[in-house]
Formats: sequence, structure tokens, C-alpha cells
Amino acid sequence: MSATAVTERPAHRMPNGGVPARRAVVRWAIRLLRSEWRQQLLILALITVAVGATVVASTVATNTPAPVAGVLGTAQDAASFSGSPASVNAQIKNLENRWGRVDVIENQSAQIPGTLNTFELRAQDPHGPYGGPLLSLVSGAYPVTASQIAVTSGVASSFNLRIGSSWTVNGVTRKVTGIVQNPESLLDEFALVIPGQVTNPDNVTVLFDAPGMSATSLSTGTMNVTTAQTVANTNEVNPETISIAAAVLGMLLIALVGVGGFTVLAQRRLRAIGMLAAQGATQRHIRLVVRANGAATGIVGAIAGAVLGFLAWLAYRPQAENSAHHVMGVFQLPWTVIGISMALAIIATYFAASRPAKTIAKVPVVAALAGRPPAPKKTRHLAIPIGICFLVGAFLLLGAAGATAGSGGGQNNGTLELALGFITLTVAIVLLAPALLSVVAAAGRRSPVAIRLALRDLARYRARSGPALAAISLSTLIAVIICVASAARFANALDYAGPNLSSNQLIVYGPGNTNGRSSVPENNPTNAQLAAAPKVAKDIAAELGTTSVIALENTSVNLVHAANGRSWSGPIYVATPQLLSAFGIKQSQINPDADILTMRPGLSTMSLMQLIYGNQGTGGQGFGPGGGNGPNGQNSWPCPAGSCIANPPIQEISQLPSGTSAPNTVVTEHAITTLHLQKSVGIEGWLIQVPNGLTATQVTNAQRTAAAAGMGIETRNSIPSLAQIIDAATLFGIVLAIGILGLSVGLVRSEAARDLRTLSATGAGGSTRRAITATTAGALAFTGAVVGIVGGYLAAIGFFRSNSLDGLSSLTSIPVTNLLVILVGMPLAATVLGWLLAGRDPGGIARQPLE
Repeated sequence: MSATAVTERPAHRMPNGGVPARRAVVRWAIRLLRSEWRQQLLILALITVAVGATVVASTVATNTPAPVAGVLGTAQDAASFSGSPASVNAQIKNLENRWGRVDVIENQSAQIPGTLNTFELRAQDPHGPYGGPLLSLVSGAYPVTASQIAVTSGVASSFNLRIGSSWTVNGVTRKVTGIVQNPESLLDEFALVIPGQVTNPDNVTVLFDAPGMSATSLSTGTMNVTTAQTVANTNEVNPETISIAAAVLGMLLIALVGVGGFTVLAQRRLRAIGMLAAQGATQRHIRLVVRANGAATGIVGAIAGAVLGFLAWLAYRPQAENSAHHVMGVFQLPWTVIGISMALAIIATYFAASRPAKTIAKVPVVAALAGRPPAPKKTRHLAIPIGICFLVGAFLLLGAAGATAGSGGGQNNGTLELALGFITLTVAIVLLAPALLSVVAAAGRRSPVAIRLALRDLARYRARSGPALAAISLSTLIAVIICVASAARFANALDYAGPNLSSNQLIVYGPGNTNGRSSVPENNPTNAQLAAAPKVAKDIAAELGTTSVIALENTSVNLVHAANGRSWSGPIYVATPQLLSAFGIKQSQINPDADILTMRPGLSTMSLMQLIYGNQGTGGQGFGPGGGNGPNGQNSWPCPAGSCIANPPIQEISQLPSGTSAPNTVVTEHAITTLHLQKSVGIEGWLIQVPNGLTATQVTNAQRTAAAAGMGIETRNSIPSLAQIIDAATLFGIVLAIGILGLSVGLVRSEAARDLRTLSATGAGGSTRRAITATTAGALAFTGAVVGIVGGYLAAIGFFRSNSLDGLSSLTSIPVTNLLVILVGMPLAATVLGWLLAGRDPGGIARQPLE
């Protein structure tokens, strides 16, 4: 009997546990997220809101501009021409022979009876090779025979048509078979017939493909060609670029806030991490726990944000289509931007968790099992000089952006320099913020004990408070930059900006005036139309329930600034007694020698102003003998005598209206008489003021009445006022900063919980704990506000110092109220909230509670 020795193969052990160990650690990190989700709720909410807002904003921004398909369909080129049918057919045949397939769209304009509105009788093949995106069926069917027609909803409403109705147009009776629309232009009103039924087209569009050919080489004297290159958006700052930049900034703020959140989470599970290390887990495994938890948080938040954003897009889509006047597909989303924003959310939380992961992995096993957190580290000495270098770099880059933006030439408009400047400024704030906390702690050395402890803890635990301060500073920086830049732009007295009229004002322009989009071609109104215009204006006022009709007279004068920068913009009307009385201005208020009255702040003290008159000041839009308000023209100094006045007397009257189209600047009758301009005075239009705001129905009725007389109207546009812009920016900055404080204060105080238990054990009451939390919140808010305001003005000075349009003088308009709200109101609000939400007794005094 023999025996055979069997030797077992020794098990091969992977170093550090291999894939099974990493898989187990990742599973534990995911369970950690499930059990600690309440502690990470704010980070999850921030990511969800940021991704959701990116989805909605980027979708609206990319879909709102008119698409290329609205001009070309699916073709690469479109030719348009008009003429006799024989010449049109010859040109179509020539294109077909040269380039192959073509898609012909013929249009003949027809008028809607009783109005000046028109529609197009359109011949187009619904199944043509290129015109598919320009035509869609809403209901019914397309016409297939010469006796059938389909109409848009607007045409159907105007003629009281429905499917099955008979309709006679251009002498031919056809049966309505369906309701159609142009998905790329919902304002396009037309009636569709089969090809060949438009016998006398006003214009013909031919879609075709001419690979590699430019519009210039294809165009001829009788044919205008548009190519994909001419209609494509070649601007490097497209909506997708702006959306991605906003997403990057948002995720940066989330990463700064997340650093403290993941640090506290790691310290809450310090004993569990110590047990993991005691069982053989390496530092790499421990780092993986925290990082995997961060990545899992980012994934959950990104998915939730994408779903929330898509649902919000579905709800907002109908309103977006009405605003953009073209159809937007349900899934017509910028998937690249959405994908990048979701990836950025995951990357931001991963890197936010990396710093605390490295710190917690270096804690000795015994210290971790005892629940002793690592000692706070001092700020690196190189952070301050490096931060100052970035600050100087940001100042120089913003100066380069300002110089390029003000030059007004080419596609290089300073966008790259501007983006790099803000990125560099952001890095500088992140580097310098922790160092500022030492200054805050030093300032509170002689304060009461509760305040001194709070300020000291901000400097001691700057690993949490530093990123929080940077995030708060960036949120206020954004608000301050918007406020300062808006105030500088709106303060320019020459190129005046803002709403054109108030909500209770309406201007009726005479026939031939393009300001109100008159239906009569410029300079071609009939004498009868001119004579009837004043009565039409009074009739419109009567329909609106008012008798306040102010004649707006103009003359051949204009203002010119003989210096570099912005030029004069806006109408200059005559200061008639009726106009002055309508706005409560008495003759006793007016300087007898004043030539110009204005409400534009700063115009009366501006040097190198010139009043151009006579032939040098003609060229406006008036329909009377006045001719209008002249070009900007001459800017030489001094101006030639006999055609202008250097430094004319200008008086500021605040009672004049502020709208850009309203009579905010008027020439006095003294100047009219002195310069002998009586013969050049004419009526531009009529300003109607109603007691309350105009309704949409009133505006529509006024438009119809004016259009019937060949006139046009102007109502308030959608441009916001300065107060609306800076108030919205201030509210945004404060709300964002308070939200960041809500998480950051809890993180800083949770790290100092050991000291709080010691205070409680020595008899400190709830008022002391409230004072510590309130001081922490108020100090972070105040320091962030100071950094944001200083950084905002540093950026503004860097940009405007080299800008030729708006120099440093534009920064003299300071939004004092809004800056005080940020500097004083936000810290007070943070202090009050910190006081109200603090004061709860600590969970344990004798020992640190087990997690």
C-alpha cells in the first residue's frame, strides 16, 4: 500500500484586499449615505437645485433663438427671388440642373379685409425633400387637390374658418381640409395649397444643397442666396457656453460648502472608521470610504436634479414656445450641457470629499477609536502670496478685457480675458479667505468670552470655516458685480438705458414713422392720413378712458459729446407749454437762458457738449415738417459757429419722465426762438397717459385703431429698470449666502462641540450658546460681505479703467442702499437667525456621544 502526498495550492492573496475589499468599502460608503442622508440633505438639495436649474435655463437659452431650420429647413442653402413667372421658372430650372433636388416654396401676399394685416397664400409640397421642418399638421389633413386648402389657426380665426368650410381666396373657392403651422415661426400666418396653385407669387424660395459653396459665389443680381454659414451663430459666447460657465461656478460653490459637510460626516463616523482600520483597512481604503460617499451623494443629487429639471421644463415649455414664437420639442434639450453639469456635480462632491478623506485617513487607530478628531492645521504660508498674485493677475486680465470690449472691433470682444479674469479672482478669494479669519479672531480679543470663543473657533477650524467664507464671499461677489456694473451702465447720461415708457404710458406715432412700426412706408403718408392723425390719437385716448394727450413736437436739433466714449441716444422733443404742464413743471422753475431741459442725472454738468441745429441736426423720424432729431454727427471741438452751440445751458428737471422713448430731454422755446428753428418744428407723435397700467386688451385695441389709420404705437418694453436688476441681484446674493451659512455654521460649531460641552458643564446657559452661534454666523456673513464688496469693486475698477466706452467715472454712481443691505442687513439677518436657531442643550456633557 502506497501513500501519495497531496499538496494544496496556497491561496493567492491580493495586496490591500484587492477588488473585494474595495467593493466592500464602497458598499459601506453607500450604506453610510443612506443612514446619514439627513446630515447631507443640504448638499443634496444644493446639487439637485443646481442641476435642475441648469437643465431648465440651458434648455430655454438654447431653444429660444430662431433655429437655422427656420430659414433653410433641412437644406444647406436657400435662394429667394421674385419677378415674372417665366424668369422665376427659368432660375428654378437652372438650380435644379446644377445642384439636383430642389424644394420650391411660393408665396403670394393677401390682405385680411377690414385690417392692414396680411397673410401668405403658400404653395408648398408637405413631403418635399427639404421643407419638412417649415410645415406641420395640427389637425385634419394636408391639401392634395387644387380644390383643397389648409390654414393656420390665425387665418382660421380671422375668417371664421373650420375644417370642412368653403373659403374663397383670390377668386378661387376651396375646401378647408386642415389646420397647419410653421413650427419654426408661430407668427407665420399662411394658407397652404398644393404646388402650382399660386399663379402670381410675390416671392419664391428654393431650398437646395450646394456643398462647399459660399453665399457670395451663389448669389446673382436677381437671386439672393442664404447658406448655413450665414445664418449659423458664429459667436463664441453661445447659450451653451454661458450655461456651462454658470454650472461650473455653481458646482464650485457646492464643492466649497461640501468640504465642511464631508469633514463633519467623517468625524461623526470616526470610531467606525477606526474599527475599519483596526481590522486591516489601509489609508487608501479609508480615503475611498469618504470619497465614495461624496461621489454617491453627487450621483443621487445629479439624477434627482436632472429629473426635477426635466419636469420643470415640461411645465414651462408652453410658455417658452409662446415667448420664442416657435415650437420646441419635448426632448429638444442641450444634452451636452446637461451631461456636463451632471458630471460636474459628481466631480465637485468627489473632490469636496477628498480633502477630509486625506485628513481622516491619517488619524492613528487608537485616536480614532477614542473619538479624538485630528488637530486643526495652520494655514499654509504660501497661500497668502499666491492668492495676492492671483488677485493681481485678475486685475490685469479684467483690464485687458475692458480694453478689448471698448474697442468695438472684430469678434475678439474680450470674452476670453473676462472669463479668465473672473476665474482668477475666484481662485484668489478661495486662497485668501482662510487668512482673513485670523484677522477676524484678532479683532475679537477684547470682546466678551462668548464672542471671543466664536471668533477664535473660526480661526482654529478654518478647514471648515475657510471654504464656507469663500463660498459666501463668491455669492456676494456675484451680487455686487451685477449691482455695480448695472449702476455704471444705467448712470450714463448720453447713451441712456432702461425701460422705454412707464406701464401707464403709450405713444402714438404718425403715419410714415418707423418708431411705432407704422403701416405706411416712411416719407409716403398721404395728406389725408396726416390730417386725420391727431383725431386718431384722441380717439385712442378716449378708448383708454383718458383725455391726457400730449403732442410730441420735434425739431432739427441734436446733442453731441465731443469726446471718446458713448454717443447721444434718444429723442429730443420741444418743451411746449402743454408738455411742461402735463408733468407739473412751472415756467418759474426754468432758467430763462436754458436751451435744454433734462431729467438725465449728470447731463447738466457734462463738459464738451454741443447743441447741433439746422441742417446739421436733421434726419429724424417725424412725419411733419420738423424732420426729426439728427445724427450724432460732428464731435470736433470747438464746433463751427452758425450750426451748433458749444456747452449749451442744460438744466436738470427731475419731473420729466424717465423712459428712453419718453420726453426725458427737451429743447426750450427760448432755444427755438434764438436759433430760428420755428419752421423746422413738427409733430412726432402723441404721448397718452392713463391713470392705471395698460392692459393687454387695451394695447391690442389701440394697435388695431392705429393700424387702420396707417399709424403705429409704442408701449412699455420688457427691459427691466435699474432698481429691478440690483434688487434681484441683492436678494439672490443674500439668499444664497444665508443658505451657505445654514450649513457652515452648524459644521463649525459641531467641530467645537467638545468646548461647548465644557462650557455647559461649567454653568454656561442657553444665552451663551446662542451668543456663540449668532457671533459665528454674523462674523462669517460680515466678512463675506466685505470680501465680496471689495472684490466686486476691484473687478469693476480693473475692467472700467481701460474701457473706452465707460471709464472709471461711471463708477461714481454707487448703489449705496443695496451695498448697505449686503454689508449690514445680511450680517444682522445671519446673527438673528443664529440666535433663534441655537441654544439647545448638548446631547452629552460627560463624554462625547457614540455615533
